[in-house]
Amino acid sequence: MQPNADTIAAIATAQGRGGVGVVRISGKGIAAIALSVLGRLPAPRHATLSDFLDGNNQVIDQGIALYFPAPHSYTGEEVLELQGHGGSAVLHLLLQRCLSLGVRLAEPGEFTQRAFLNDKLDLAQAESVADLIDATTSEAARSAVRSLQGEFSAAINVLVDQLVRLRMLVEAMLDFPEEDIDVADTRLRDSILQNVQAKLQQTLERAKQGSLLREGAHIALVGRPNVGKSSLLNRLSGEEVALVSDVPGTTRDVIRQAIQIRGIPLHIMDTAGLRVSQDEVENLGMARTHQTVQRADLILMLLDAANGCNAEEREIISGFPADIPHLLVYNKADLLSEKTTVAGEGICISAKNGDGLEALRDRMLELIGWRNQESGTFIARERHLRALHLAQEHLALASALLTQPELFAEELRLTQHALNSITGKFSADDLLGEIFSRFCIGK
Repeated sequence: MQPNADTIAAIATAQGRGGVGVVRISGKGIAAIALSVLGRLPAPRHATLSDFLDGNNQVIDQGIALYFPAPHSYTGEEVLELQGHGGSAVLHLLLQRCLSLGVRLAEPGEFTQRAFLNDKLDLAQAESVADLIDATTSEAARSAVRSLQGEFSAAINVLVDQLVRLRMLVEAMLDFPEEDIDVADTRLRDSILQNVQAKLQQTLERAKQGSLLREGAHIALVGRPNVGKSSLLNRLSGEEVALVSDVPGTTRDVIRQAIQIRGIPLHIMDTAGLRVSQDEVENLGMARTHQTVQRADLILMLLDAANGCNAEEREIISGFPADIPHLLVYNKADLLSEKTTVAGEGICISAKNGDGLEALRDRMLELIGWRNQESGTFIARERHLRALHLAQEHLALASALLTQPELFAEELRLTQHALNSITGKFSADDLLGEIFSRFCIGK
């Protein structure tokens, strides 16, 4: 499949002031463009110091020109990169010069889309380019690089290869009467099926970890007024992001703060204290607390360590969604006469002096599903997880249809189709448009 024949250009560096700025051009007719802007076509893959000229042969800027002949370029097409000074005005002058030569402004993600269409990247690798740019933690960046290098795609391709082998075996068995099928063939079929199921489960677990690195998790701090929710938020974030006061009802709205724990991005949400109040504004804040709880990945129920968990607080806990994990956090442990690290089913901390915070961080990561894998994770998106779950469902159906070979074969086909959607071997154009439209222009 070939991309649009238009030659495209865009500023490939971030907006704003910088030391270096890059204008990237990809498509046909690069030699003519280089002759107009540089006065010559640079030697392939050699950094060439050049003047960048306008239509009157006046110098716009001076910098480095790099020429990549097709197919040995990022997009698989001819590519010219003009690396000049990183000022907004000079970069836009240079871009307008290129556009005046019949070049079209690139759409968001169009360079990477062309790389995909020219088989320089598969779809999972193409998505990892955006994920690497958007990574907010070092762990997420490393995982995105693994995906970009093809680690995720390789795992999917192994599964697909085994499915193809299994489908070939099953299709061959369909051509013979049941009494003529060799026992060795059925054993081989069952062995391959079990192996695919096991490897698919392993891949799904790694993908879940990668999704957590990319998306992070939302943590709701919930409890009655003055149990220390805002103090805990400040302690976890390392800065005074929430107002702390002895006056009940100080927090009226949800306060959100992004933090990292062991390289995992977490979105902490400090909510209004839950109690009976005649204050209309405070009641609105408590309504938002309930809404926040419904959208959380983990709920931290803060309690006063001296008072424990009373009937009113147990009633609050009973209203938590059953499918969202929660943790009882007993705060103000520094005020207890006897020090302890665990109180019943929860964990005991002091948001004031930091006691128990490391244990709390570890427990939070455990409850949101983070498992530190020595083999490394790869970045995965929600659509990847849906495809893997769908493949798993079809495999489960296939296992139940061993005595109905035609239906068994169809479930295997659907399994392969779900896996192929990850790497883009069989993807609808609207899916491609949705994915690449989320890229930045110039990438």
